[in-house]
Amino acid sequence: MQNLIINITQENFELLKAKDLGCFILVENLSENFVRNFINQAHENEKICLFSGKNAGEKYAEFSADGVILDLCKEEKPQKIIKEFKKKNPKALLGVVSRNKRHEAMLISECEPEFIIFKIWSDGLEKSKELLEWYNEFFLIQSAVLPMENCKVDSLIADFVIKNDADL
Repeated sequence: MQNLIINITQENFELLKAKDLGCFILVENLSENFVRNFINQAHENEKICLFSGKNAGEKYAEFSADGVILDLCKEEKPQKIIKEFKKKNPKALLGVVSRNKRHEAMLISECEPEFIIFKIWSDGLEKSKELLEWYNEFFLIQSAVLPMENCKVDSLIADFVIKNDADL
């Protein structure tokens, strides 16, 4: 069964009360006050908070979050960015968004992030299913799927599904 990672897009503390939710991604447009309080409450409840977005690395350090999501889909050399980030932030949990290509998934996994994220579209669902089956057969790094539109991902072999808070 896939675990959920919730992308927090609105200022709402209610999701912290859900016992089955243990990991949250905070986006850049949230207020500093909300972020600070959300992370403090999450840590009190032994839940994980990650940052995503352009300034994720800086926000991770500033707010004492648990880690970051790096979207490296447009980068030609994602391994270099991952290695630099890990060197600078050795205790950070790291999730990396990959293009849905085997070679890139291999390169990213060699850098040992905590998990790799594959974006999923309805029209590419079968290819994504094949990719995830291949990936999970060869790699121990956990996988997550990020549905880019309203598509069913329950049948995909992934450890995590990332959903927006508004979709719950």
